[in-house]
Amino acid sequence: MIVTVRDPEILKNLQPEIVRTYLETHCWQEVRQIDDKASLWNRHSETSEELEILLPLKPEFLDFPRRMAEVLQTLEIAENRSQLEILSNLLTSAPNITIQGIVTNLQEGAATGKVTLTGVIVGKLRRIQLELAEPVYELAVKAYQARIPVICQGNLVKQGRSFLLESTHHFTLDLDAWLE
Repeated sequence: MIVTVRDPEILKNLQPEIVRTYLETHCWQEVRQIDDKASLWNRHSETSEELEILLPLKPEFLDFPRRMAEVLQTLEIAENRSQLEILSNLLTSAPNITIQGIVTNLQEGAATGKVTLTGVIVGKLRRIQLELAEPVYELAVKAYQARIPVICQGNLVKQGRSFLLESTHHFTLDLDAWLE
């Protein structure tokens, strides 16, 4: 399946430093820096075709999401992997994201505490850690016991191989999904 990532909110949250490190570790060579605005990278494909990436360095520029989409398109060709797979390696944060998932673990014996959800992030099932206070934690307990899906919002942060949902709000039972 070929998926093209076009969501400007996701693309805006790609960090140039993370993409730079990714390029360096995947055999790309930086050819030149264009002031502090962009850097030009190249690499030869398996068919000896020369590929180029223009990496934008200023997220505040209006064309930053479009340029990052072009980076993903080129990486997809170079690596013969889907953009979603590549994006999952590059994405380190997503502010104010909505997550739908199932509560899979609770901190035992606490009125407030840590909750683990299993939800979809960039096309893959992932474990997501979050902290909830009373009375929302009790809602998570009910969702866990009855296996009812939940929806919540917050700032998603990737730390190593783990995901954290910080500043969690609008935690609700997803009864529509449960009844389907």
